[in-house]
Amino acid sequence: MPQLLVTAIISFIVAFLAIPVIIHIADKKKLYDIPDERKLHKHTIASLGGIGVFIAIVFSCLVSADFQSFPEFQYFFASMFIIFFIGLRDDIIALSAFKKFVAQIIAAGIIIHFGGIRIESLYGLFGVDELVPMYSIPLTYITMILVINAFNLIDGIDGLAGGLGLMVSLLLGTYFGFAGLAAYAALSFSLSAALLAFLIFNFHPAKIFMGDCGSLLVGLICSVLVLKFINTASSPAAVLPIPSATVIGISLILIPLVDTIRVFSIRILKGRSPFSPDRNHIHHILLDKGLSHSAITLICVSVNITVIAAVYFAKGSNDTLMLITMFAFSFVIIGLLYSTLSRRKLVMQRQIISDLQAKRATSKVIDLSTKQPLEKVQG
Repeated sequence: MPQLLVTAIISFIVAFLAIPVIIHIADKKKLYDIPDERKLHKHTIASLGGIGVFIAIVFSCLVSADFQSFPEFQYFFASMFIIFFIGLRDDIIALSAFKKFVAQIIAAGIIIHFGGIRIESLYGLFGVDELVPMYSIPLTYITMILVINAFNLIDGIDGLAGGLGLMVSLLLGTYFGFAGLAAYAALSFSLSAALLAFLIFNFHPAKIFMGDCGSLLVGLICSVLVLKFINTASSPAAVLPIPSATVIGISLILIPLVDTIRVFSIRILKGRSPFSPDRNHIHHILLDKGLSHSAITLICVSVNITVIAAVYFAKGSNDTLMLITMFAFSFVIIGLLYSTLSRRKLVMQRQIISDLQAKRATSKVIDLSTKQPLEKVQG
């Protein structure tokens, strides 16, 4: 445990010292995230906070953690480098969704085929136990890429992706520490400490954003940690076995996972690419409800922790029923929020149209034939 504390302290210090330097360099070189009609900030802000997180994790783990008993970590770090640099490239020079997707497949492939992290069993979920490679490998690819993109997409307001990543890594770091998996605990706590330092500069009003180089990295690490937790805690031979570990593992990333599945499904049903941007995420809905960035982050993290606690205390029950109930509850709540928001927007749109018609009757300045004001409200 003292070694894990040293790892966390080093990671925090490195990130805390690095991020102000990154902000200064970004200001000097004008490496900003430019506001547009879809983004929430109104002025230019550096979006390279993931650099500080990445440096802190790599430095603290290489300096203080002993990976001799865990040779798979060399492949984890190789994948982390790929994901980090492809995200950094996208932050500086925009990349197509296809190129980022290919990079994610390569990174996941290294971890799956060389690092040995894969879904080898569903441990009774939906009545399925062991999975042959023909099914386990594609399922692991899908899961890892989904989690990577989930954290990337949830990174839409100050503190949210960092707060959720901090929650996941703290909980799993604690488990790995007690389970005797020192290297995984070190990786978890180094991520926790780096994100804690980052959040000091990211809470609203943010001085810096995580960027794709950070959110993709957090998603990759969390996917590895969650899969390792499920495989370890589900084994009766584990130092610290936990019943229903599969459902608990899924509950750890429930908020970003549910949001991504919902948004991807809506985009596909509308005939659009699942990676096409919009303002349909859970944080956008809550923002339109009038909540602040800090309130939304607190609500999302608190709800996720509540679900984790509920699943943990119900462990040993029917896993399939728990999983279905968890997702059903989540989608119903989001559906209720969205439906009330739609009615509110309709009232606002009608009021705006009425106001515009009144102005047109007294002035020729506004031309409603362009419908530009209405399009902005609908967008």
